[in-house]
Amino acid sequence: METVSRGTFAVFCLSLLCTSTGAVADDSDLDAVWTVGMEYASGTYGGDADIEDLYVPVGLSLNFPKVSFDLIVPYLRVRAPSGTTVTGPGGDPLPGTGDIATESGLGDVVVGITAYDVLYSERRGLALDLVGRVKFGTADADKGLGTGEQDFTVRADLYKYLEQFTLLGSVGYKFRGDPDGVDLENVIVASLGGVFHASDRTSLGLILDYREATLAESDAVSELSAFIARDFNDEWSVQFYVFSGFTDSSCDWGGGFLLIAG
Repeated sequence: METVSRGTFAVFCLSLLCTSTGAVADDSDLDAVWTVGMEYASGTYGGDADIEDLYVPVGLSLNFPKVSFDLIVPYLRVRAPSGTTVTGPGGDPLPGTGDIATESGLGDVVVGITAYDVLYSERRGLALDLVGRVKFGTADADKGLGTGEQDFTVRADLYKYLEQFTLLGSVGYKFRGDPDGVDLENVIVASLGGVFHASDRTSLGLILDYREATLAESDAVSELSAFIARDFNDEWSVQFYVFSGFTDSSCDWGGGFLLIAG
């Protein structure tokens, strides 16, 4: 199961909230999971003024025994200098230079597919998932809420399971669609982190996300996220997280929550 937030961060966290991943669907042919969240982020992203974005995704994941299909439909509100363009879900903006303005509306709809346990070793405690994702250009490009183009991402997620700890690693590649007048770079994306399972229902974790520069002249993005996740029962879970960046192209700070039902 996955959703969209900062980089691949929420993908990892929600995968671990549903630690059964493939096993969830082993008990039945189909498992449907709904998610709703809210995320706020602020930063200059290499520009001269703060850019603030509010991202509210609603998602549906259909989990089968070894594969899941995901849909994310988000609302996005951005307060930024005129001419700013959001290039991906939940922010990732190219700063403008005009007067400060606020725009809002439908964000970029994302669909994805995850193949679970493509490689799996119970003895070594290792599992490898493969992920494909398409970001459709549904956000209003005239408002700067999106590029109006499609992006395609492929990714491999590796898990190392220990007694109360799970190590996480991910590497992938994003193929970007170029809006008129802008040459966006295709980029490598990667994540590294770990999750401590404090109890059967509570997990704590840190994830470091990296992405190559969106523009040839800009910095790469590097952000550290921390989260706490809690299962209320077999059907309801919640995750709270905060994050901060380390480069000029990264956000300064942000945070959010995700509610999972299914």
